[in-house]
Amino acid sequence: MQLSEIPVRGLDLFSEDNSHIWMDNLMNLLQRFPQLEYPHRQDFFTLLFIDDAQGEISIDNHKVRLDSPKVIIIKPRCISSIDINRKAKGKIICFTEDFFSLPYNNSIVDQFDFLNDTSKVFVRIGEEEKNKWIYLLEIFLKEFNLRQKESIKVLGSYLNILLFYLDRLYDPSGFSVSNSLKHNKVKEFEKLIDKDFKMKKMPAAYADLLNVTPNYLNKICKEVTNYTAGDLIRRRIVVEAQRLIHFTNYSINEIADQLGFENASYFVTFFKRQTSKTPEQFRRLSNQ
Repeated sequence: MQLSEIPVRGLDLFSEDNSHIWMDNLMNLLQRFPQLEYPHRQDFFTLLFIDDAQGEISIDNHKVRLDSPKVIIIKPRCISSIDINRKAKGKIICFTEDFFSLPYNNSIVDQFDFLNDTSKVFVRIGEEEKNKWIYLLEIFLKEFNLRQKESIKVLGSYLNILLFYLDRLYDPSGFSVSNSLKHNKVKEFEKLIDKDFKMKKMPAAYADLLNVTPNYLNKICKEVTNYTAGDLIRRRIVVEAQRLIHFTNYSINEIADQLGFENASYFVTFFKRQTSKTPEQFRRLSNQ
């Protein structure tokens, strides 16, 4: 489905209490929040804990069938749409990145690999694990609905438990990425890219903001991600280009302009070099 403009959804879609977290059962989700069925961006994280459901969830270029127990992760700024049956069993948890900045929460989003990896959008849950998840999520939902004294602190603790469990499923080896100065600097770089990629397309511009040399920035990016600093910038531009090509009816000229390219010809050359397809070829293939 192509749109003239992609709507942006916030947590106020679900609640007007200005909370940084929201949770509910999946049953009748689309009947209560029909906006989720159509392509949209969101400014919060969503975790969909699928127990028994039918349908499909689209996240950028990924399509996830709801055919077995799994946790599906929708990250901020992704374009997603949800097709799920009325009698679906499971839970949905939505929370903002700011939830991790509140005084009572000692965790940070960057420490959870599955919330940062752009290549994977779901984690499977084995039958032996499923009952544990059902139990934990029921306790979580009960606490959310009761809204008792200090409930936000308790919810923060429950969310941390779930996220650490998810990290174990995501990486069963138990290997934890070092929270080194280099790793933190690269994460800071990636956040700057996400904010400024339309205007700043050269590593040197980001190196200045990070108070490091371009050579050093390139070196630590290679060490931490196996990609150069330039690669990370180009990958982010391509992801946004693919979103706009697939989900909107903007012309290629309009997309080039939105992404900060001087002209459409330069954008087409850039896109084909990165994906081996022209924007028009990608649009035809993605809409088949």
